[in-house]
Amino acid sequence: MTSSTLAGSIGGMTGKRARDHGIPFSGVPGPLNAITDVPGVEVGYTTLWEGEGRLEVGKGPVRTGVTAILPRGRDSLSPCFGAWASLNHAGEMTGTIWLDERGLVEGPVLITNTHQVGVVRDAAISWVRRRGNDTVFLVPVVAETFDGLLHDIDGGHIRPDHVFAALDGARSGPIAEGSVGGGTGMMTFEYKAGTGTASRVLPAEQGGYTVGVLVQSNFGARHSLRLGGVKVGERLLDDKPRPLDPDLIPPEHAGLYARWLGTDDDTRQPTPNEAGDGSIIVVVATDAPLLPHQLKRVAKRPALGIGRLGGVGTALSGDIFLALSTANGGVSETGDPQPIDHFPNLNLSPMFEAVIDATEEAIVNAMVAAEAMEGANRFYVPALPVERVCAILKEHGQRR
Repeated sequence: MTSSTLAGSIGGMTGKRARDHGIPFSGVPGPLNAITDVPGVEVGYTTLWEGEGRLEVGKGPVRTGVTAILPRGRDSLSPCFGAWASLNHAGEMTGTIWLDERGLVEGPVLITNTHQVGVVRDAAISWVRRRGNDTVFLVPVVAETFDGLLHDIDGGHIRPDHVFAALDGARSGPIAEGSVGGGTGMMTFEYKAGTGTASRVLPAEQGGYTVGVLVQSNFGARHSLRLGGVKVGERLLDDKPRPLDPDLIPPEHAGLYARWLGTDDDTRQPTPNEAGDGSIIVVVATDAPLLPHQLKRVAKRPALGIGRLGGVGTALSGDIFLALSTANGGVSETGDPQPIDHFPNLNLSPMFEAVIDATEEAIVNAMVAAEAMEGANRFYVPALPVERVCAILKEHGQRR
């Protein structure tokens, strides 16, 4: 079956999320605890899920998709001040050179799998043109993480119409998490994960601004996982991912699965580069009137939220972050000089903390929402055992 899942559809924020289970987090979330708490932000998905068993390039199995984030919604493609940063550069986010030069994010931000960035980028240009944008040239922001263990990543399954569906289906309000959109075939700390979101609201005396985060999470070795400061991953080494049928793996794909084969000891510690390589994309949105140089500072902070959970930015991990502000709605690159609002530089610390807190929670929300998945060559990734996690946290006095 092939499914197309749009934001707010079945599976979106209808079940318990991480904090509902008593997993502890800092900060005060917005009403939805989502990036869509930032006024104007809309999110849409196309989720592709088809086939099972042996990988046949061009046929499947398919476990992938597209995530679309529209900072000012579908009805406004006017630019936002923005910036980007990276913990480790082993990945891609298009448009970053132009973003550095001009300090503006124009149009949608999209996330998909590693080998389909080009298709998504080209489709984004077509979609923006169809909506009447006559800018001389467009350089969309499209980011990726690798889903080639669960998905036929060389099969070219994402088409322009899938990108258009994600963009046209973008909505405000509650959004789906887990195995949806670009996050469909992703895993985190060797559990199924994918797309997650969270938000924080600053106190009134600090401006009362909202910070929203959306992640496409696909990183981490099991033994490194920490929740509430507790090394829970060291207690959860008995259900790690593994192909159920190694005989299905064609010789040309043996290297891809090598890190998961060759031992019957599920309790061993992974060696460097054996597990934990992967990537994470973090998109931060806020209604605070931040300028590009301030957003550059904000864009560095998701790395600290990732580190809280045990992420280390491994050699093959692409940890790439985008921050944008929806304030200053009249930003333009032509015409007369324009007045803009400006956030005081020395008041940014609470904003930094909010980004760190929301990033941490968004990643865990992605893990809590995602169900176990079997994909290409029957590669199997278990779901986070939430009850076991909660029991471990309770032992350490860290369950709320």
